[in-house]
Amino acid sequence: MNKGKTIFSQIMSLIPERDFKACVDRYKGNYRARNFSCRDQFLVMSYAQLTGRDSLRDIENCLMALSTKLYHCGISYAVPLNTLAKANENRDWHIYKDFAEVLLKKVRPLYAKDHFRLELDNMVYAFDSSTISLCLKLCPWAKFRKTKGGIKMHTLLDLRGNLPVSVYLTTASVNDVKGLDELYIEPAAIYLMDKGYVDFNRLFKLINKKNAYFVTRAKDNMLFEVVSAGSVDQSTGVIADEHIKLTGLRTSKWYPEELRMLTYEDYATNNVYRFLTNNMEYEAITISELYRKRWNVGRFLTDKTHLNELFNKAVPKEEPEDLWYPSLFKPDDF
Repeated sequence: MNKGKTIFSQIMSLIPERDFKACVDRYKGNYRARNFSCRDQFLVMSYAQLTGRDSLRDIENCLMALSTKLYHCGISYAVPLNTLAKANENRDWHIYKDFAEVLLKKVRPLYAKDHFRLELDNMVYAFDSSTISLCLKLCPWAKFRKTKGGIKMHTLLDLRGNLPVSVYLTTASVNDVKGLDELYIEPAAIYLMDKGYVDFNRLFKLINKKNAYFVTRAKDNMLFEVVSAGSVDQSTGVIADEHIKLTGLRTSKWYPEELRMLTYEDYATNNVYRFLTNNMEYEAITISELYRKRWNVGRFLTDKTHLNELFNKAVPKEEPEDLWYPSLFKPDDF
């Protein structure tokens, strides 16, 4: 079925053309487009993303170097820098936003029956932000520092499949914790986040009151008193499992209920961490392992190897194993 095809063309063959055309027509994306359609733009930018290009000039040089092979990738020609720049600037970005939502709706059912590694029935999400630097002269609206611009991308990741559920963009100067205000909280779901999101008022109203759970890290200056302590198996790295109440003047009012605090020591690095959660039922080591899963957000933004699994799920193996490429991103295949 895929013998002789480049890996890139195999990936692009999974794109639902009818849905993509509907998104383009909705915003009249191909109006007055002659040689460089929205589909061409999508293919070129997808190619740039998957091959790690870091500028329009880099994209142009790469396409020129592989001009004799572009036909096999489905790309019409080596598009000039100016043409690509104008398309990126002038075409409605809602086309690709809507299409991304279409793709996510198609992909998420592929992971619906997957078992989470910790064997939990709850949905588990990781929430984090990443700052993207911008040229302040070109993007004066994105002022971050005196001579630097940037935006902040707040990403909620479904850990079954490492798929983004929502992406919320703000200027880089916006505090991370304000990203919580944009989340749709599912009852019984677990939300993993770093201590930059510790706002007890928001954690109580937005998550705890909606019967959902959070796992985060305690700040060093947190004021609290220990209500009770449970027994732990220190060989697992968990050295304390305590129920606490906040004693700060404001925090005690913002979060009036008990919290669970786990103290965990990483014996490999001798680092000690304090995890906070409103889940009183899971084993202590499970809570600790959950927090480690939060790093999947960072890997999602920088690492493309998780696409191997998605590719294998989406395409049934109808050919002998030796006809399939061992790696999704072999440079020789582009």
